[in-house]
Amino acid sequence: MAQDTGIFLGASRKPDDSYQKPEELLLRYGNRHGLVTGATGTGKTVSLQIMAEGFSNAGVPVFCADVKGDLSGIAMMGTAQDFLLKRASEIRLDPYEFQEFPVIFWDLFGEQGHPIRATVSEMGPLLLSRLMNLTEAQEGVMNIAFRIADEEGLLLLDMKDLQALLANIAGRADEIGARYGNVTKQSVGAIQRSLLILEQQGGANFFGEPALRISDLMRTTRDGRGAISVLAADKLMMNPRLYATFLLWLMSELFEVLPEVGDPDKPRLVFFFDEAHLLFDDAPKALIDRVEQVVRLIRSKGVGVYFVTQNPLDVPETVLAQLGNRVQHALRAYTPREQKAVRTAADTFRPNPDFDCATAITQLGTGEALVSTLQEKGVPSMVQRTLIRPPSSRLGPITPQERQKVIAASPVAGQYDETIDRESAFEMLQKKASEAQAAEQKARESGGSRWTLPDFDGGGSAPAPSQPRRPAPRPSNRQTVTEAAIKSVVRSVGSSLGRAIVRGILGSLSRGR
Repeated sequence: MAQDTGIFLGASRKPDDSYQKPEELLLRYGNRHGLVTGATGTGKTVSLQIMAEGFSNAGVPVFCADVKGDLSGIAMMGTAQDFLLKRASEIRLDPYEFQEFPVIFWDLFGEQGHPIRATVSEMGPLLLSRLMNLTEAQEGVMNIAFRIADEEGLLLLDMKDLQALLANIAGRADEIGARYGNVTKQSVGAIQRSLLILEQQGGANFFGEPALRISDLMRTTRDGRGAISVLAADKLMMNPRLYATFLLWLMSELFEVLPEVGDPDKPRLVFFFDEAHLLFDDAPKALIDRVEQVVRLIRSKGVGVYFVTQNPLDVPETVLAQLGNRVQHALRAYTPREQKAVRTAADTFRPNPDFDCATAITQLGTGEALVSTLQEKGVPSMVQRTLIRPPSSRLGPITPQERQKVIAASPVAGQYDETIDRESAFEMLQKKASEAQAAEQKARESGGSRWTLPDFDGGGSAPAPSQPRRPAPRPSNRQTVTEAAIKSVVRSVGSSLGRAIVRGILGSLSRGR
């Protein structure tokens, strides 16, 4: 049961209890992903805990979400309890040793762990649109906003940057619409209202700097154990869309940042996605396609992704097909949907002639599971009814005082605690607006009309007289009929004579050539 080649999950036995066989998850297939399912109270969290312990002892860093607070006990050494010792004896776990594990606590709100942040630019328009549940038209405006930010060199770091950019776009709607398509102020206003709601739900705590460095999730200790990063998610679960979007962003970042490593002897990082159904609930097809792509390709980066959820139907079939390591706890089958879930779960296992898989799923006790993992050449093992081993760390949550002690001793203590607010889109757009306003004010204060009159006396525009003069009386425009007739004759004669003179001059010039 050494941790150099595999993780001991528990022991299986034949119906006659003639012998017990250890069930292991082989480390070289740890990056082939997995699934842990079961009804509430059947032991999913304990299975997650012992897998995290096993990966850590093998030198593999782990990231997992602590939805109910129970997983925090992994930071403290376990204590001998009768039911734990009994289980260890039943599965022949000898020696059964207790230990504490290297844990780094994280919290988007900075209350139960180190703050964890990402910039708006890193999140991207697709995930932001999902987070705010935008319509297709509003998502289009969001994409335009990111395009303009790139073109104009505007850094989008926190929520006020995005709000300032959207306000700027609303004021330039006609100009931008001519280049990228229709941008309505109604769509911009709807996005701004969604941002306000997100801010009220605590989303502003997540966006900003210093942003999380992926390398801090991949730490190991001097004795060769992998760090276990535990995200405090009990408060975060009040906004499940933010929870799911954050974890999907984290998977995407791992996919984009880590280099290709092929099939290593053990994973570089293992990622546990608890309450996985939140990722797929009402998700648009584009987002599900993105998840499928990440799950399929991130394996070559040495990252294993393990989905933890109550029902295997919570995970789309395209994603479910990528999960090779399965731990199935008990399911209840009282409704038609639950019965379908049982059949689906049973059909995903390689059959065992010793028992009926669908029947066994409904009869499993607490701490018992159907286990199938990838064996030689990546072939799934025959499903086995398995007693899950007891954890070596504490079973249950730790106290607030113990948590603060772990946080203070963390290797990242002080690195993320203070928010950094450097010059970005908000400040740059404010500066542009101030400069434009100052230029307009200067133009108004230059005084006078911008039109001038010529000065035929040799000067420029005629100076204004020092004293106002009384205007001369205007001559009357009235004329007699005789005067009008004489003027008409003169104009006619003058015009004819003028034309004749001009023609004579031009003619003489042409003849002289």
